[in-house]
Amino acid sequence: MSRRAPTLPPPPPPVHIRTWPDEQALLADRAGILGWLVGRSMGFARLAQFLLLVAGVQFGWLMAGQALRALVEEVVDPLSMIMGGLLAAFGLGVMTAAGIVLGLLLRRDSAMRALTRQWAALASDPVRDARLRLPGVSLCWLLISFLVGAFGLWLSLETPATARRGQETYAEVVYLMGAGTLFWIAGLIGVTKAVTHYRWAVRLVTARTSPGDAAGVAPAG
Repeated sequence: MSRRAPTLPPPPPPVHIRTWPDEQALLADRAGILGWLVGRSMGFARLAQFLLLVAGVQFGWLMAGQALRALVEEVVDPLSMIMGGLLAAFGLGVMTAAGIVLGLLLRRDSAMRALTRQWAALASDPVRDARLRLPGVSLCWLLISFLVGAFGLWLSLETPATARRGQETYAEVVYLMGAGTLFWIAGLIGVTKAVTHYRWAVRLVTARTSPGDAAGVAPAG
């Protein structure tokens, strides 16, 4: 696989063309692919990447907000207006670029979740599947995302509630509410990701084979 753009593994082959010599070979391939998918989707590297992109969106919003505040609150000459406009455009560009990359990242995560469910449905292997829970990583995703989301929700609600005429300007209120909204949306995404993964992993380990279900795994959503 390429280091720059790792390709996703293929889905499991249809039953009529499977070539595993025995069940142990199938389980070994299944464990390796599931470990790769879960590691790429939930590892610390993906958490750091997610947080950096959220920071990029916030940085772009900060630059755009500061330029807007300067244009609205200060008496500016034509040159300052041009510079402020350029700064605002640059900030919006950074924000948009980071948002697009974040969207592509979430889309790739969705594709990896679909592949994970398909490979998990091949067989039941509770011993190896127990490693997929990643409780420490999931807890980090949950706590960090919860704190980010809670701070953002507080900021977006507290700012208009405590704003006073003559002390805060409309530009300041709009900027802080926007920053808070971006934070709590990011927090909601991270919390949902952590809870969804952990519930799926627990169900994968505890699921029992039911009559007529050769895989013995109920795919989680």
